[in-house]
Amino acid sequence: MADSRPKPAKPANKTPPKSPGDPAKDKAAKRLSLESEGASEGAAAAAPELSALEEAFRRFAVHGDTRATGKEMHGKNWSKLCRDCQVIDGRNVTVTDVDIVFSKIKGKSCRTITFEQFKEALEELAKKRFKDKSSEEAVREVHRLVEGKAPIISGVTKAISSPTVSRLTDTTKFTGSHKERFDPSGRGKGRAGRVDLVDESGYVPGYKHAGTYDQKVQGGK
Repeated sequence: MADSRPKPAKPANKTPPKSPGDPAKDKAAKRLSLESEGASEGAAAAAPELSALEEAFRRFAVHGDTRATGKEMHGKNWSKLCRDCQVIDGRNVTVTDVDIVFSKIKGKSCRTITFEQFKEALEELAKKRFKDKSSEEAVREVHRLVEGKAPIISGVTKAISSPTVSRLTDTTKFTGSHKERFDPSGRGKGRAGRVDLVDESGYVPGYKHAGTYDQKVQGGK
C-alpha cells in the first residue's frame, strides 16, 4: 500500500544572492593595489647606495671570516686595512698607533668596531698621518687612501733552492747502496735496486760483452 503521508517541504535558501560587483569600485581597488606596489618598488630603488668608503670597510670586514656580516670589523682586519691602504707609513703612523686607536675607539667589552667607529678611528689617524694639513683636509686624504680598496691577497710562496736540499735530491751524488737504487738518469730501479737479484746468465758481473756468446756460436756455424 502506497504511503499517502505528505512529504515535508524543503527549507527555503535564506542566503541572499550575491549582488553583482560594482565596476567602479573594482577599478579603484585595482588602482590602489598597483600604486602600493609601485611605491614599495620605488622605496627599494631609492635606497641609498654604499659609499666607496663603506664598501672598502665591508670588504675588509669580511676578509678571512665566512661568518662575518660586513657590519663590524675585528682588530686584525683593521690593521690589515691600514697596511694595505698605506695608512701606515712607518713614520707618522705605525702598527702600534693603529692598535692604540682601535682599543680607544671600540667599547670596553667589545672586540669589533662599527662603520661609524671606523670613521672615528680614521679621523684619529688622519691627524698623525697628515700633520701639515688641516683636520678636514687630513680626513679627506685618509678617506682617499681607503675608498674603493680591497684586501691584498698574498701570492703563493716560491720554493727557494738551497745547497742542502740539492745535495739531498741529486741522485748523481748518492753513494753506497743508495746509488744502486737509481739508474744514470735518476729514475728509480724499483725492486732491482732494493734486492740483490741472482744473475744466472753465466757472465761475470760487469762484463761488457754479456749476452753475445750465443750470437758468436751461431755465427761460427
